[in-house]
Amino acid sequence: MASLQVRPRPTPAEYADVVSEVEVDEDLTVLAATIEDWILPRPGWELLLREGTDFGRRNNVEAEVLLALGEQSSRLLFRLDQLDAADDTEDQLVLRFEERDGIAKLARLKANGLDVELFHILTFT
Repeated sequence: MASLQVRPRPTPAEYADVVSEVEVDEDLTVLAATIEDWILPRPGWELLLREGTDFGRRNNVEAEVLLALGEQSSRLLFRLDQLDAADDTEDQLVLRFEERDGIAKLARLKANGLDVELFHILTFT
């Protein structure tokens, strides 16, 4: 059984620095590692994994992707189990959410910003 080390929810304050482990499906550990590997060498980007609100449940991990460059900041918050794929194309990381019948929601992380598409038609050739 796989697990991820996560930070607790922001409350209660007495647990703010306690790291806990949440049991997750193996594919979620791969997705989290892909995001972390893309973010690590890029200045300004950060990935935070937190325990979700449904305590004690398997796959209960929230991911927060942050970008802070100068005056600009961006934040993307989602449950890790909403993510269907994370594709690293070197110049960008494409996060694909809730793909159904060839239509998905996408978030594209680039060195200097974040783009979100709530209606993306996937094409397979």
